[in-house]
Amino acid sequence: MIEIVNPTTEEVVGTVRAGTPGDVDAAVTRAAAAFPTWAATPVDERAATARRIAEGLAARADELASTMTTEMGTPRTFATKVQVPNPVGIAHGIADALEAGYFADTEIGNSLILREPVGVVGAITPWNFPLQQMVAKVVPALAAGNTVVLKPSELAPLTADLLAEVLTAAGVPHGVFELVHGTGPVVGEALAGHPMVDAVSFTGSTRAGRRVSELAAATVKRVALELGGKSANVVLDDADLARAVKIGVANAFMNNGQACSAWTRLLVPADRHDEALEIAVAAAAKYVPGDPALPTTRIGPAVSAAQRDRVVGYIRRGVEEGAVLALGGPDSPTERGFHVAPTVFGNVRPDMAIAQEEIFGPVLSVLPCADEDDAVRIANSTIYGLGGAVFSADPERALAVAKRLRTGQVDINGAAFNTAAPFGGYRQSGNGREFGRFGLDEFTEVKSVQR
Repeated sequence: MIEIVNPTTEEVVGTVRAGTPGDVDAAVTRAAAAFPTWAATPVDERAATARRIAEGLAARADELASTMTTEMGTPRTFATKVQVPNPVGIAHGIADALEAGYFADTEIGNSLILREPVGVVGAITPWNFPLQQMVAKVVPALAAGNTVVLKPSELAPLTADLLAEVLTAAGVPHGVFELVHGTGPVVGEALAGHPMVDAVSFTGSTRAGRRVSELAAATVKRVALELGGKSANVVLDDADLARAVKIGVANAFMNNGQACSAWTRLLVPADRHDEALEIAVAAAAKYVPGDPALPTTRIGPAVSAAQRDRVVGYIRRGVEEGAVLALGGPDSPTERGFHVAPTVFGNVRPDMAIAQEEIFGPVLSVLPCADEDDAVRIANSTIYGLGGAVFSADPERALAVAKRLRTGQVDINGAAFNTAAPFGGYRQSGNGREFGRFGLDEFTEVKSVQR
């Protein structure tokens, strides 16, 4: 059995059975058997199913939010405002795309162009946005006519059980969706390498993504990867500095700093570095670690003791490498729970580990830049390319800089997140896209019929 530990209380709050490669094989076999019938289901019926899933999630919003807070520590307010509404929007967006004619046949000369489902999809999802990432894979895969075997994170399995209940209530047949709990090295590897799995969609660390690719390569199956990030918030010299920094701190610390697209690097004009650092410290000081179940708590614990220790290790390394520790530090801010003190570093060099490697905790690095070109160079200087931001008083200038950033998403002046827009990364942040019609692309084959 796998024990689920509440990261706030450090108490065991549940268990799930640890799956085996045999469990994966049985689930994949059932999914393969169910595929022909599900693939033949009319598109409008699959769209209606996606819509019912969205409605089912919305109806159980409180239970889903509470479960995520309990098992992985996300603040209840964040769960209520983001962790549940985003998946609801994603599922509705998939239904919208199907209803708008995503599967409509097109013609090129004497060729009829068809879209068809890939087959059996293996979905491997993370713990930080458990419901969102499950929905972003499972719903488009099902809507496209595929069958799905899901391996959720062993750190947040209870949310997956709730999703399974919603899918059943929405009319997803047995075998069309299969859930196998377990660890990555056992269940995840068995799923990624299974010869009857036609496509794998994985969200997690870049290291684990490489392993998924290696296993999938043996059968040349399709692979979609949403991996790590080290996103830069580029504040130009004409921007409202206070607004840009405050929004940037909120983004860097969202979900307890455990977000792959978080703007963990704040790039500011060198002559305004000290001012920006002062604003960042004042904003970050308002994030007081506490019980995430309370509505007033803005930041909760790391998901596990191991994750806490990893983040603390990076904080110590930042100090050792000569960055200015302006707020926080390695000491625990609470007596109980896997909390990390919200931390802000100043005068960070681009070559420091805290500016290059994904920390996945509430740690913000402030980097001075000589000019706009220097800011773009620094922003593009990591192996990642998932998210980013640009702040400027001139929207056209901001757009020009955004186009120069080698990253899958860029937000200008704090623009809102869009669950219908493509989400994914460049370089070692992965390949493929999620959400809307772009997410459906990952789970369909394109066929040409000449006549």
